[in-house]
Amino acid sequence: MARILPLFKTEHDLARAIIRGDGNAQRAFYEKYSGKFLAICCRYIKDRMAAEDVMVESMMRIFEKSSQFDFQGSFEGWSKRLVVNQALGYLRSNKMLETGIEEAHQASGSAESLLEAEDLLRLIHELPSGYRTVFNLYAIEGYSHAEIAELMGISEGTSKSQLSRARAVLQERLNELQLTSNF
Repeated sequence: MARILPLFKTEHDLARAIIRGDGNAQRAFYEKYSGKFLAICCRYIKDRMAAEDVMVESMMRIFEKSSQFDFQGSFEGWSKRLVVNQALGYLRSNKMLETGIEEAHQASGSAESLLEAEDLLRLIHELPSGYRTVFNLYAIEGYSHAEIAELMGISEGTSKSQLSRARAVLQERLNELQLTSNF
C-alpha cells in the first residue's frame, strides 16, 4: 500500500493518530484534504468566505468526531460525508435550501467561451440552492434519493423533482451557451 503521508504508512494509521489527538496527524490531514474539502463546500455554498468557514468547521468536526470512525471504509470517505453534512447544515441554518422553481429563472449565466468543465461547474454553481444541493448530492457525491431525502429533511419525490428541475435548467443553460458560441 502506498504511503499516504511521510509520518503515516496508511490512511488508517493517520486516522488512528487523529483519534488519539495527535496534532501532527491533524495538521497533515488538514494539509492533504483541505483543498478537496473546500471544493466540496464551494459546490454547495456560493459565498467563498462562507464555504471556507464551513470547511474549517468541518475539519474541527472531523477531529472532534474521529472516535466514531469504525475503520470499515476509508477515513477520507467518512470525512467527506461530514463535510457534506456540515455544508447542508449551513444551508439549512441560513434558510438557503430554497426549492422554488421561480428562483431557477432568476439565476443567469454568461456564455463567453465554449463549454468546458469550468463552464459546467459555474452553471451548477448558479443553480438555486435547492436544485444545486440535490444535484451535487445525487450526481457528484453519489447519494440515493432516499439518502438525500433523509439528509435534507424532504421527501424522495421532492428530491427526484429537484434533480429533474436542476437537469432541465442545466440543459437550458447549456443550449444557450451552445447557441451563443455558434455566433
